[in-house]
Amino acid sequence: MSDERILLGHGSGGRMMHRLIREVMAPAFDVSGFGDAALLAEAGPGRLAFTTDGYVVSPIFFPGGDIGDLAVNGTVNDLAVSGARPLALSAGFVLEEGLALGELRQIVDSMARAAREAGVAIVAGDTKVVGRGSCDRLFITTAGIGVVAPGRELSAQQIRPGDAVLLSGRCGSHGIAVMAERNGLTFEPPVLSDTAALNGLVEAMFATGTAIRVMRDPTRGGVATTLKEFALESGRRILVREADIPVLPGVTGACDLLGLDPLYVANEGILLAVAAPGDAPALLAAMRAHPRGRDAAIIGEVAREEDARVLLQTAAAGTRILDMLPGEQLPRIC
Repeated sequence: MSDERILLGHGSGGRMMHRLIREVMAPAFDVSGFGDAALLAEAGPGRLAFTTDGYVVSPIFFPGGDIGDLAVNGTVNDLAVSGARPLALSAGFVLEEGLALGELRQIVDSMARAAREAGVAIVAGDTKVVGRGSCDRLFITTAGIGVVAPGRELSAQQIRPGDAVLLSGRCGSHGIAVMAERNGLTFEPPVLSDTAALNGLVEAMFATGTAIRVMRDPTRGGVATTLKEFALESGRRILVREADIPVLPGVTGACDLLGLDPLYVANEGILLAVAAPGDAPALLAAMRAHPRGRDAAIIGEVAREEDARVLLQTAAAGTRILDMLPGEQLPRIC
């Protein structure tokens, strides 16, 4: 393609748009047909899971990832922590006039690579072009469909007193990586986004046959907000220990410097799970045996009290109440 930047004509529905799709999107996503809908093979027994999410992160390239792999991983993870095996995704692009085609190719290639690594296909899409100043280079919306195998029932309402709370990895990396790139800050060692697909880890967890009550990926609002969601939905008090919550030293240092709490900083490649107490050690071992769960830890327990509070035992032996993030700590991080 000789054009170097996106023009309004690339969203016209005519020759320019067809050429953009044929030369940029279709080869990356290995799409051969251009009908109005993708037809999927029957997926066997189970319930269908369906999700969608929009991605407007700024900047679109950041340490450890970009808006493309973020859009794929985020939707894959929404399906996976619901207990679903992701099957296929769609991708909708809003492109700003003037976007460099080289950047679009880089994003599309990143999406294709993330989809291959997650074992899902990108089978449908849409492209619109808006005028200069109408969006910030490009926005992506992905939707995903998956299948929940018979017998898988995940719900915070299943949480019981004594259950263990597990975290699959170190928290706060994504939000700090995006914030640092946006503001021209550097840390040593650099903090990279944790953006990654979690469906492989989730399948490894289910393979243990342990009693997993609920799973969720703590993205916007961070670990603290997701724990509060569990508490509210179950009506139970949750106790967590600050010393057991894994956080990269670089994230801790950045948060101390900027006055942020890593428990409220966004993540894109970790999950929280609640499991029966007797099953927690086996589940933790399975998580640590998977590349996406090497830093997994049991960070707390569910108490008998029915006050829907989350209490953090601090490293200084004090106690602090964790509530939901009241506003927007770091905007446009996904």
